[in-house]
Amino acid sequence: MSGSARGTVPGLATPYPLGAVLPAVYAEDDFGQRFMSGLDVVLAPLFNVLDSLEAYFSPALAPADFVDYLATWVGAELDGSEPLPLRRHAVATAVALHRVRGTRQGLAAAVRLAFGMAPEITESGGASWSARPLGPFPGVPVAGLHVVLRVDDPSAVDPHRLRAVVAAARPAHLPFTVAVTSSRTSEGA
Repeated sequence: MSGSARGTVPGLATPYPLGAVLPAVYAEDDFGQRFMSGLDVVLAPLFNVLDSLEAYFSPALAPADFVDYLATWVGAELDGSEPLPLRRHAVATAVALHRVRGTRQGLAAAVRLAFGMAPEITESGGASWSARPLGPFPGVPVAGLHVVLRVDDPSAVDPHRLRAVVAAARPAHLPFTVAVTSSRTSEGA
C-alpha cells in the first residue's frame, strides 16, 4: 500500500479566505493578512476534501490511498500488491462477499477475486433430508475441503496467497488443503 497523498496543494485556493473575515483592526495589518494566508494554504485541502467527502466513500471515486483505508474498514482480503482497479473492486464487493462467507459460493468468489479464475472445490459434507428416520448421512465421515486452482503457469501463482484466501473464506470448522496445478488445456497441448 502506498503512503498518504494528503497535504498542501500548490496553487489550491480556499473558498473561504480567512483574511477577509478578520475584524477591521486587523484587515489593514500586513502581518495578520500574511499569517492568515498561511492558514488558508493549510486549510484549502481540508475544504476540498469536505466539499467532496461523498466521493471518498465510493470505491470507484476515492483516491488510491483512501481505497486502501476503506479496504480495512470493510474487511476486504487484500495483501497490498493488487493493482488499483482490483482493490477498488474488492472494496466494492466486500459486503456481498461477507454475506456468503463460509459457503462454497463465497469461497469460489473470494478465490476468483484474488486470482481471476474460479477454483475447483471438493468438500466432504452435504445436506439431505429423508422422510424416514435413520437415513444415510450425505458426504464422507471425515470433514475436509480441497481447493485446486488450475492455471497455465503454476509458478506464477503464490500458493501461500491461495492458502491465505481459502483460510479466510472457508467454513471455520473445516480443515483444508490447497493446490496450484497446470490447467487441462495446457496438459493436452
